[in-house]
Amino acid sequence: MPGRVLWLTEHYPPSKGGMAESCDRIVRGLRAAGTEVDVAHLTRRARPWKVEREHGGRLLTAPLQDDPEHALRRLLTTIEAERLSYDHVVAFGGTYAMLAGPVLAGLQRAPLITLLRGNDIDTGVFSLRRRGVLADALRASARVCVVARSHAPLVSVIAPRTPVTWVPNSVDTGSWQILPSERERARAWRAANVEPGRRTLGIIGQLKNKKGVGFLLDALDASGRTDAFHLLLVGEVEEPVLERPGSRTAPACSFLPFLERYELPAVYASCDLVALPSFYDGMPNVALEAAALGVPLLASDAGGLADVADDQIGFVFAAGDSHGCRAAIDRAARASDEELGKLGAAGEERIRRDFTPAAETAGYLAVLAETAGIGTPGAGAASTGTARV
Repeated sequence: MPGRVLWLTEHYPPSKGGMAESCDRIVRGLRAAGTEVDVAHLTRRARPWKVEREHGGRLLTAPLQDDPEHALRRLLTTIEAERLSYDHVVAFGGTYAMLAGPVLAGLQRAPLITLLRGNDIDTGVFSLRRRGVLADALRASARVCVVARSHAPLVSVIAPRTPVTWVPNSVDTGSWQILPSERERARAWRAANVEPGRRTLGIIGQLKNKKGVGFLLDALDASGRTDAFHLLLVGEVEEPVLERPGSRTAPACSFLPFLERYELPAVYASCDLVALPSFYDGMPNVALEAAALGVPLLASDAGGLADVADDQIGFVFAAGDSHGCRAAIDRAARASDEELGKLGAAGEERIRRDFTPAAETAGYLAVLAETAGIGTPGAGAASTGTARV
């Protein structure tokens, strides 16, 4: 078991959002398993520089602010001043974590592990600004971990000899539950806002065109099933997403602002289905959270959604396929309450069985064990390890 890991990330509490939640969950799992993890939080907020103890490691707060080059160099100075040594360096996605990873791993003579989230690879491979950093990190890595099996070919295009391992996100179903008071709040909200006979279709998170929200609204309009649903949109809404100049019928909608995770169970309880019509994606926490609470998914097969959802737990269509999306909407509209209940129960069982924090932690522990002692960046490019996705 590695003695100490340096974990580079731009997403860590008190930062908010799914990336920070995932990072915190993974770090806590590794620490609980006995791995000492020092987190270097490359925060974009104005916070003081400091090094402090946490349970299972240190937290090095390194504010990037308007001079990220200075911040990364000062981080190196801090590591040297504290006389810290590491057996692994992990870059948890993000441009600056991947920029610093190869350098710090080389100086530590430690293997670099790069953990890619959705946009790191989906748009990074096409980004003039980020592709060079991405390529350097992937080629310098002893192992690349992805949350979607479909990301492995994209990694191999840039770093064909770097081994890739799929480690999916997880949900702790023991604590992620809907309380009776939350179900009552959901029933009250539906009674006050949703017309009888309509099903509530939740769209939660990033309400942007890249997430396929406009695409879903177009498909809903074209399907002729607008009157079957009440849309509940939760998050920051981009106005152009909702502008449908050629639409025949405006859907019934309710809007809620961005909510903290602990506020979401009552929202999920308000939904008959949750929609994730992404053109491309990682493994959205929303998909796991909704399925874990027994809510069927209306989802594309983009990225990690294909690893979670199928017709056993919802209504799935090929990403970007407008005809397939319309057909999935029609199937969802025609499904009986009993059929939705069976789909929800199957989803709940799947998440409880296959997407557990224990399995996620075990996946990363295996990667650390398999790469121990590989050495400096570049070793991964010469490795004969095989892809594990």
